[in-house]
Amino acid sequence: MSEKKVETLTVAEAHPKDVGRGIARLDPRVMEALGINTGDVVMIEGSKVTAAIAWPSYSSDYGKNLIRIDGYTRRNAGAAIDDTVKVWKGVAKPAKKVVFAPTEPIQLLGGEQYLKRLLEGRPLVRGDRVTINVFGSLIELVVTAVNPVADAVIVSADTEIEISEKPVTEERKVPRVTYEDIGGLKDAIQKIREMVELPLRHPELFRHLGIDPPKGVLLYGPPGTGKTLLAKAVANESNAHFISISGPEIMSKYYGESEKRLREIFEEAEKNAPSIIFMDEIDAIAPKREEVTGEVERRVVAQLLALMDGLKGRGEVIVIGATNRPEAIDPALRRPGRFDREIEIGVPDREGRKEILLIHTRNMPLADDVDLDRLADITHGFVGADLAALVREAAMRALRRLMKEVNLLESEKLPPEVLEKLKVTMDDFMEAFKDITPSALREVVVQVPNVRWDDIGGLDEVKEELKMAVEWPLKYPELFEASGARQPKGILLFGPPGTGKTLLAKAVANESEANFISVKGPEIMSKWVGESEKAIRMIFRRARQTAPTIIFFDEIDSIAPIRGYSSDSGVTERVISQLLTEMDGLEELRKVVVIAATNRPDLIDPALLRPGRFDRLIYVPPPDFAARLQILKIHTKGKPLAPDVNLEELASKTEGYTGADLANLVNIATLMALKEHINKYKDPKEASAHRSELIITKRHFEEAMKKIRPLGKEEIERYKRIADEFLRRAST
Repeated sequence: MSEKKVETLTVAEAHPKDVGRGIARLDPRVMEALGINTGDVVMIEGSKVTAAIAWPSYSSDYGKNLIRIDGYTRRNAGAAIDDTVKVWKGVAKPAKKVVFAPTEPIQLLGGEQYLKRLLEGRPLVRGDRVTINVFGSLIELVVTAVNPVADAVIVSADTEIEISEKPVTEERKVPRVTYEDIGGLKDAIQKIREMVELPLRHPELFRHLGIDPPKGVLLYGPPGTGKTLLAKAVANESNAHFISISGPEIMSKYYGESEKRLREIFEEAEKNAPSIIFMDEIDAIAPKREEVTGEVERRVVAQLLALMDGLKGRGEVIVIGATNRPEAIDPALRRPGRFDREIEIGVPDREGRKEILLIHTRNMPLADDVDLDRLADITHGFVGADLAALVREAAMRALRRLMKEVNLLESEKLPPEVLEKLKVTMDDFMEAFKDITPSALREVVVQVPNVRWDDIGGLDEVKEELKMAVEWPLKYPELFEASGARQPKGILLFGPPGTGKTLLAKAVANESEANFISVKGPEIMSKWVGESEKAIRMIFRRARQTAPTIIFFDEIDSIAPIRGYSSDSGVTERVISQLLTEMDGLEELRKVVVIAATNRPDLIDPALLRPGRFDRLIYVPPPDFAARLQILKIHTKGKPLAPDVNLEELASKTEGYTGADLANLVNIATLMALKEHINKYKDPKEASAHRSELIITKRHFEEAMKKIRPLGKEEIERYKRIADEFLRRAST
């Protein structure tokens, strides 16, 4: 009998699309040396032994002596990333029966059939842990018995699957999160592994170099980006004792009790070293001492400082803090020796969003029309938690569709054919997308009406300018990068009231698929010193976090008038200064465009009107004949017009009318026709029954014109003079 060939390989993380499939990617050279073909069973031994299906590695891994396996297989093999494992060709027998036990009490109706379908063709070893996703919740099962007894068995259509009711006991409470469960944070994972995992698993390296290992890492960023998830993954992958604490559970009304609790937590961590202490929302535990009024908070901060960097060494204990308000933490904590490294966990970019969507839809039955690339494109500003909510909401919509066909509440056991029909479609995702608002924009976001370029009559030159300035840089970033063209930072739309300035801003936000923040002048102003400027800062900070974003300032002359002429104790002057620095200060605006609208451009502070702030000054004129005709066609579309209504004649008679005036004209004419129809039939039911007789005539439009006063020639000339003077002043 020939001796089995064994190779020693280094463990690396799996690619996102391989996660949960029970495969191991091996170098073709290694596969040849071990006599393994694609699809064969390979045995992997770390501190435990497990089995996987062998697949050739990606070309970028050739010659690197790597084995790429996901977090589930790594846990079953008792190995972590960068560990070495022994690998050899396995012989797996077809499984007659496999018994699973859950790690916590569950009721899984029809679970045996579902599990068999998921695991068909997968090799299993007694003691393996299998994680399945049932409607968004993860259930962990342990293989407690296999028949026949063999190194590994393969699940087939004939295998009998049994899920026992009695759960197995957990040997330790460590979060079941792996690095492959986190998307869009490659750089952060690499940094935190160097800072946390390496010192915990190989402290001898630091002793050899004669340096102290890092003691703490502060993770900061917007809510929902994955800070807590990352801490859980590190604890799981480094096999460390994990202690999670939140601010409120530390605080006590008794003198000295809060500090005692902190000391006890650090003592427990030292006894169970290597340990990770995770402090969620650390700004609640350690706020700035000069800003808090309570004595307890000051003592807790002092105790934390002493524990993190006191006379007594901490041993193999690392503190991870997480917050979305790093500026609120006591500065004494933010220095080397306490929090050695601060890692920003930002809003994911397009590639990050796609990774997160792939992770959350990993075990989801998706219809063929689901396009994750398209979803990644339109979910600007969405953090990981928002994307998880989007996927969950889409699944719930698919479930509601099924409930219309089958009464799930009365069915004790669902037939397999019903489960097979349950698929999540692209329509489910698009409907769910309408209901999910990016968390970072919850306070300031507005619902952008479904306004498209076609809904705005005329203004072709203005539309073209806006497309070039806003839509093109967002839709063709590669072309802009290749040509070296720069996206304008600000666009000022000015002109008479009612010409469509606000409508244009909404249309450009819709067409460019960007986030849209609408700011009305008066809501910025506050009676408290510094609050108005803070409001501007927060708007721009949120816009940067959720880019690409359009910030729209309506009636900007109310918050940025010419300095030196106001008598409001300098509030507007400070607001203008803040606006100037945000638009063209040291911190660069990337993929953030500011659009402002006003009908009094001559009142705006000149410092805002130079290139680098408002680069484009666009005059939005009253509509000419062609534009008026187009606007009338848009607003009368679908309305019951009489044959005597001539829109061209109406357009020629409405000179001086703005777009808003024309929309109002059509609305008043419609209401007049409606009034006549209702008066003709006194009974509401009868009037509704004869709705086909409701017609808007030429007479209704003529009467409506008597009620609407257009802009006079003098007024139009005044606006033209203001525009000419304003453009001349801005160019000098």
